[in-house]
This record gives sequence, C-alpha cells and structure tokens, in this order.
Amino acid sequence: MANPFVDDAKIIREDNPFESMMQRFDEAAARLHLDPNIYKILRWPNREITFYIPVLMDDGNYQVFTAYRVQHNFARGPAKGGVRYGPDVCLDEVRALAAWMTWKCAVVNIPFGGAKGGIICEPRQMSPSELERLTRRYTAELLDFIGPERDVPAPDMNTNEQVMAWMMDTYSMHARHTVTAVVTGKPVEIGGSLGRREATGRGLLIVCNEACRKYNLDPERTRVVIQGCGNVGGVAALLMMQEGYKIVGMADLTGALYNKTGLDVKSVLGYLKEHKTVEGYVEAEHMTNEEILEMDCDILIPAATENQITSHNADRIKCRILAEGANGPTTAEADEIISEKNIYVVADILANAGGVTVSYFEWVQNRMGFYWTEAEVNSRLKHIMVNAFGDVNRFCEKYKVNTRLASYMLAIDRVAYDTHLRGIYA
Repeated sequence: MANPFVDDAKIIREDNPFESMMQRFDEAAARLHLDPNIYKILRWPNREITFYIPVLMDDGNYQVFTAYRVQHNFARGPAKGGVRYGPDVCLDEVRALAAWMTWKCAVVNIPFGGAKGGIICEPRQMSPSELERLTRRYTAELLDFIGPERDVPAPDMNTNEQVMAWMMDTYSMHARHTVTAVVTGKPVEIGGSLGRREATGRGLLIVCNEACRKYNLDPERTRVVIQGCGNVGGVAALLMMQEGYKIVGMADLTGALYNKTGLDVKSVLGYLKEHKTVEGYVEAEHMTNEEILEMDCDILIPAATENQITSHNADRIKCRILAEGANGPTTAEADEIISEKNIYVVADILANAGGVTVSYFEWVQNRMGFYWTEAEVNSRLKHIMVNAFGDVNRFCEKYKVNTRLASYMLAIDRVAYDTHLRGIYA
C-alpha cells in the first residue's frame, strides 16, 4: 500500500529507534486515512528540553552531564514517562520513547500523554551521593515543566524507587509541601502503590495468558524464552513459572542460560543477585544473548532493550508468540519478516503497558489520598490489560492488519480523536 506520509527519498537507519517508531506511525496514519493536519501535529513532540547539569563529584571536582526531557503529547492528559540513566542515552532514543509512551497510554486507554527523560552518565561508576546530587539537580532544572498536572516522571533503565524518592523530595521542597503525585514508582512508604514493582512483568503475564487462550495453548506445555532478568524480564519469568509456564531460556547482560526441561527461575535470579553474572551457573547450557533469541520456543519475550530483533536475525526467530517486554526490541525492518513467519506479536505498546497502568493507579491514589490493596491493584490491572488486548484484536480484524499495526492504529485513532475534539489553539 502506498504511503502518502512517507518520503521515499529518506534513508532509514534500522538502529535508530525514533525512525523505527516513525515508520510504524506513518503506516498506521495512512491506513487510518488520518487528517493530514492532525498528522502534522502528532508526528512532532510538543517540547524537547536539552540541558547541562554540573554535579559535584566525590573527589571534589565538578562534572557536567547532558540531560533530556521530551514531552510528546498532552491531548489526553499530563505527559507520563520514565527517566533513564546510561552512557548510550541520546535525544533520538528519548524522542522515540516519549512517543511510544503516548501510544502506550492510549492503547490501554488511560488519561496520559507521553514523555521520557534521560541523562548521559555511567551510573554503575557513580556513588549513591553522586547519583543523588545528579537526580536533584535534574529535577530542579525541570521544576517549570513537571508536576501532577503537567508531566509525571517514573523509573526506567538504571533508575529506581530511590531515584523517584529524591525527585519527589526535591520537587516538594520547592513547592513547600509534600507532592506525592509528581512522580510514580516511589517506595510504598512515601506514597508508592502496592504492586507497582511487579506491574510490567505481571502485565506481560496477562497478555501472554490471553495470547495462549487465543491459540488454545496450555501454559504447562508452553516453552518460554526471556531476554532480560531485571524488573521486567525477571519478574515476568517468576510470575510465569508460578502459573505453570516452562521457562527454558533466560538472559541478562552477562550471558544467557538454556535448559530444555525448564529453568528454576528462583535459583537463576538468586544466583544472579549473589554473583552479578550468570557465568558459572551449572544447571543450564550457556550461550550468548544473540543465540538465546533464536532458540526454539512457544513464547519469546525480549525484555532487555531496543533493537534486539532486526532484519539480520528475524528470519531465525522460532517462536509462535512474540511478547515485547522492552520498548522497541524489534526494528521496523524486521516487522515484515516476523509477519511472514506468522508469528503472533503482542507489541511493546501493549505488552509492557502494565507498568504505566499501575503508575496511573499510583497517581490516582496519591491525588485522592486513599490507597488500594495489592489484590485490588492487580485486579484493576488485569481488567485494563485484557480489555486492551481485545481492543487491539478487534482493530486487527476490522482493518485486516497485523497486531503491531493494529496497536498503533488504535492508539493513534484515540489520540487523533481527542486532538480533534479539543481543537487547535491558534
């Protein structure tokens, strides 16, 4: 199908997450026959902020860090999105992640737009006091741009509950009163939600259950490979094992483990926590991260980082269901190959939306000052994820497109409708 929104002369870099996101956005916009004026608005972020943070290091010297916050869209509510620390953070990555947050919130139909932040640093080489000073200065620089009604940050790669506590405290000190709803993913003791830490992994479990139900797969005979052993992949592995799934492969930065009879997830995670590596674990075959993605399985969950399944390895993927725990783990160039192999894709903007859904619950609880039990949180999460799974599949059938394109079309349709309804202030 010819795409009137795409410039054929543009050279697309497969490893650029923003360009991958835009390829999918353009195709979905064309399929929806999106109003060209709405298209012009939705394709650009609302605001991009680049700034430079001087931080006093423990040795008495100052180091200046490059930092970003991209606010993609506010049509459906305050912007929402994490903050990541890492040496590879770049503006195009943050742009893509901010847009994905817009589409993710729309797919699960929660009243947020999308945002993302990042700081170029090597957090593993920084002390806790250096990280605290970095975080507080980052927050102070954004005081005019974030807040419960403006933009609500959350944890992401290399950030955690403690970082969110520092952000909340810094914002609150300037506001002169405690503002719990300025961030989500906080410790429960200072306004965090029960079930938030496990939410992304639990959301993956829920959509995998729905996909298995669609194809009449028995979890106890369903082999799962998970790339990533952190707060997404590790939690998903544990929850899926408890539901009876056979976890045959797991991987982290240090390598991958495979056991065709099934791994003891608790044992693997315990070993990884103690040794900081999977090297030396004796109850499995060892292989590389690249190799584990290509192992024969029923469900493959890439839950590490972007660009793991590309045009170079997509033809060797041997799963029946691809559930994307990470943001952008599959490049746009790999989409057609995956589709031709009849692999059922639960796209990232649906599959990993459990985290932002429970972040929404945390924001709601903060604002009303009343907190739910973990059972209530999990029940509400399941309700939203199951409904979103059904909505995507209905779009898939209505427009005769694959599930990834249906996810984007559903999200863009909702954001476009709200943008049109609000009108353009000029």
